[in-house]
Amino acid sequence: MTTPLTPIPPNNELPHRKIIRSWLTPLSEKNTLRAIVLMIIDIALFFALIAGAIVFEPWWAKLICGLVCGFVIGRLFIIGHDACHQSLTPHRKLNKWLGRIAFLPSVSPYSLWDVGHNVVHHGYTNLKGMDFVWCPHTPEEYAAMSKGRQLMERFYRSGWGAGIYYLVEIWWNRMMFPTKAYMGTQRKVFFWDGLLSSVFGISWALVVIIAAIQTDQSIFSLLFFAWFVPLMFWFYMIGWVVYVQHTHTKVVWHDNKVEWAKAQPFVSTTVHLTFNFHFGALMHHILEHTAHHVDMSIPLYKLKAAQARLEEMLPERIVVQKFSWRWYFKTAKATKLYDYENKRWLDFNGKPTAQVL
Repeated sequence: MTTPLTPIPPNNELPHRKIIRSWLTPLSEKNTLRAIVLMIIDIALFFALIAGAIVFEPWWAKLICGLVCGFVIGRLFIIGHDACHQSLTPHRKLNKWLGRIAFLPSVSPYSLWDVGHNVVHHGYTNLKGMDFVWCPHTPEEYAAMSKGRQLMERFYRSGWGAGIYYLVEIWWNRMMFPTKAYMGTQRKVFFWDGLLSSVFGISWALVVIIAAIQTDQSIFSLLFFAWFVPLMFWFYMIGWVVYVQHTHTKVVWHDNKVEWAKAQPFVSTTVHLTFNFHFGALMHHILEHTAHHVDMSIPLYKLKAAQARLEEMLPERIVVQKFSWRWYFKTAKATKLYDYENKRWLDFNGKPTAQVL
């Protein structure tokens, strides 16, 4: 018989990460068949929705197909994300190929995501100077920006700009043939993965154009519904997801590596966002995010149970937030700049809006 685990009181010192991960070990087993079936379902949905956007005549039906297709692209990306973490199946080489395939509809280079996400983001979560994803600026940094750049920052953090942030700052600058300014190390695999993604994205557009000609439809209109809308929905979906996973008035950012390491950042820098109607399951449980940061080897189909185990064992330690649009825009209003010394969020005028500690 196994000894029952005892929850750690909130005032006690947080156990070492190895101990916390040991609580989740029984949930890290992978199932190849289950992973492949999930992927086949989403690939079939992707192509069916593209076909629907082409075949259906009413504009609203085309729009619905395009929007839902964008959501399915997000589901496929989550599967690829698991493969990139080697948590989708027990087979390393299979994961790499499944990940590349799952990333194609989002036009995302597998190896560049691997470096930016697995190495940088997971290795240095919420450490300024290392983790670049939604890293808040200081008032001094903001004041030194050009007026144009300040305007971009205001839009990015308005609550409306998450998709454009991801499109420009992550996808374009750091994933699609990035310059040395954004990716100091250049590898051949980066180029080939970028080329593979580009060829898929262009081929997708060409197929839609050919379909428009063959069905006597407007090329511009069909490209909009069957190519542009799915991709833009995807960019907004991923931009929103990475924002809400690590931006909260209770979430701490650090600019000192020693201080950051002592803070056990895999617990204190993530948000578990909850929804009604099992919406999280539709997103392959990617928002059960604390468990994922504690142990990246846990497959997406076991994250819900892993998150529940963590919240049972670490009461009051994990940021759990019920989602609402009111909360989202209130958070966006309160999290513009950051005071790293006093650990508090500021507005664009440098005025404190929320004290974390």
